[in-house]
Amino acid sequence: MAYCKPPQIAEVTVENGVKKAHSPLSSVLILGFLAGAFIALGFLLDIRVIANTPAEWGSMANFVGAAVFPVGLVLVLLAGGELLTGNMMAVPLARLARRISTGEMIKNLILITLANFAGAIFVAYFFGHIVGLTASGPYLDKLVDMAGHKIDSTFLQSFVSGIGCNWLVALAVWLSYGADNMSGKIIGIWFPTMAFVAIGFQHVVANMFLIPAAIFEGHFTWGQYLGNFVPVWLGNLTGGAIFVAAAYWGTYLRRTGEPRPQAEPAQAALAAQADYGKPELQKHA
Repeated sequence: MAYCKPPQIAEVTVENGVKKAHSPLSSVLILGFLAGAFIALGFLLDIRVIANTPAEWGSMANFVGAAVFPVGLVLVLLAGGELLTGNMMAVPLARLARRISTGEMIKNLILITLANFAGAIFVAYFFGHIVGLTASGPYLDKLVDMAGHKIDSTFLQSFVSGIGCNWLVALAVWLSYGADNMSGKIIGIWFPTMAFVAIGFQHVVANMFLIPAAIFEGHFTWGQYLGNFVPVWLGNLTGGAIFVAAAYWGTYLRRTGEPRPQAEPAQAALAAQADYGKPELQKHA
């Protein structure tokens, strides 16, 4: 199982960030929708698995739910998707490397936010509400309980929780870029993602499913959701862009002042090494 060293992962991540920022609008919206739906499906699986666990299990139930949630991020990174929290690390790193403009970075993050929201809402409404997978019984109780904890957090608590979440999620994406085969990528994705869920940190895209799903069942309001969305979005951005992208840029990629050139052949080979089988999928990881 080959693994790139951190400086090499940084180079691969910059290339991916550039590709993300330069993707056609149609690709960004379609893959963003899919990524939002994939994360929502992972959260739906979490709820369906733990809702009926005995009270005696205590925190072990949370661990079981955390252990199945990462399937969503695995689908994003291996099947193809554009996830906001991953882009909050890769695209700012490309900006820090002076390969894209600030405007391109902001545009990408806004478009991915909207597309992820559409995908997560689709799963919440059609699978959760229409099919009824979160509409009644212990599944509704668990949904409302989990959403309530998010809603009840203060702005500062939600912001700091968002930092912790995307520090781990961005590292999961980072590790997936460092592996050159599917099993290595899955392992790299699974454990940091499982950790953020077990700890209880807040993920803005996961909340795009959780809280609206509770709203569709008559609990909470869209105003309450907005009060959660803003600090978690900002916290996730801080976690990905500062605690991962800026940290590794300063360590491995910082130059004396001149813009970085296009990737050298060796760097391009590293980017190709992180492919999953089809060259066009690398830009969506």
